Amino acid sequence: MTTMTVAAHHSGEKAADCSAKRARVLDILAAAGRDSVLLTSHSALSWYLDGSRVGISLAGDPIAALLVTADGDHLAAFNNEAERLAAEELPPGVTIHQVPWPDSLMDVAAWFGAGVAPASEAELAVELRLARRSLLPGELDRYSRLCQDAAGILTDVLSLATPHTTERSIAAELAGRTVAAGADPLVLLVNGASRVDFRHPLPTNAVLGRRAMAVVCARRDGMIANVTRWVRFDAGTPAELDAEARIAAVEADIFDATVPGATVAEVLAEIRTAYDRHGFGPEQWKLHHQGGPAGYAGRDPRATDAVTDTVTLDQPFTWNPSGPGVKIEDTVLLSADGIRPLSVDSRWPAVPVNGILRPETLQL
Repeated sequence: MTTMTVAAHHSGEKAADCSAKRARVLDILAAAGRDSVLLTSHSALSWYLDGSRVGISLAGDPIAALLVTADGDHLAAFNNEAERLAAEELPPGVTIHQVPWPDSLMDVAAWFGAGVAPASEAELAVELRLARRSLLPGELDRYSRLCQDAAGILTDVLSLATPHTTERSIAAELAGRTVAAGADPLVLLVNGASRVDFRHPLPTNAVLGRRAMAVVCARRDGMIANVTRWVRFDAGTPAELDAEARIAAVEADIFDATVPGATVAEVLAEIRTAYDRHGFGPEQWKLHHQGGPAGYAGRDPRATDAVTDTVTLDQPFTWNPSGPGVKIEDTVLLSADGIRPLSVDSRWPAVPVNGILRPETLQL
């Protein structure tokens, strides 16, 4: 079995963030009485390795697994991936164990040897999720830039749209600009006026017509930005304008409920009452998931009544309240000063809602 150690070629800030993450995981192991853990998911690996790309296919599993022990970090990677990971992706100090491509990354005894009994990631899933919920300085800087880029891409593309533009051409432009920005387009949704009632509208050849929605979920450095924007080619109907104002009011109530110490389930309870309070009825929240904490997963995790994770400072969120023909969605950060939207572009029209600038529909 061939091994190599990654040389130091990262900034001091990145090294400090990696050290902080390692300390968090070692604390988790100590509390659980375990000697090691094997990280195997995109979310956990990208977080622990501070943004390393550990996948090839967007639909595939990671091409590496990481054994965290008190003595060091050991990455198992297929032999056709190890050199690239060492040269371009991994933080310093990681020992790489090359695994023949037909073999299993999960067979720790085969590539590491006897002497450890690692916990599976699933055994410590909640603890690991809580460990990554509060962003470190380097992470926040990278995430803020990604979120701004995603918002800017939507501005660039939708500003040039016409009623005759097709949904697929919008998606193609969004994809191209996302890749050009060094990010993976994980989700691209577009609907024109004929499909406006669909909450997850995969793009078709339909033209946009008089109004449209576009959604980008972009991943870079392991983190995922989620943004929704609307464009309209007329003045809008009174019913549309009223619904847009009411869904923004629902979101404002969600922001008010997203405070340190609250549980995700408690925020969801406030979401349910906000829909009814602003005229959408008590059942509207059941027709689409409502979002939740964000960062190294699209939602980390989606808000349900079973999620008792507490909200903390420097934690990102993407809440996405929606109703018939309306939706509002940005990636935001809970800072010491309250909710701060991250996915912003000053070129996009915005209006204060409860003291926070929120995107309006772009009228062309």
